[in-house]
Amino acid sequence: MKFIFEVRVKPGFTVEEYAQGWVEASEIIQQTPGARGTYLHRKIGEPDKVLAIAHWDSKAHRDAKDDSRSEKVKAILAKHAKVCEVTVIGEFDEPEWQVLPE
Repeated sequence: MKFIFEVRVKPGFTVEEYAQGWVEASEIIQQTPGARGTYLHRKIGEPDKVLAIAHWDSKAHRDAKDDSRSEKVKAILAKHAKVCEVTVIGEFDEPEWQVLPE
């Protein structure tokens, strides 16, 4: 499954600063059972926005994630809550339809 959200950084904070904290927290979160990686994409034409896509074995694995176990993750999330606006796009199953180049 994919958990997808968009982040807009507020003035005075940069996407690069957000990404640094995101990497640090993600390295810890990715040790959670069922975690399959996470990706951060910069939005073209809007330098203050990024799209995050976290891959999990299942929704149950993602729901079982406990960010409160790590003081570092809690601190990063608390900081980001003050300097970013997060819009959850949603949770998605693996693709049912796919067309790939040959």
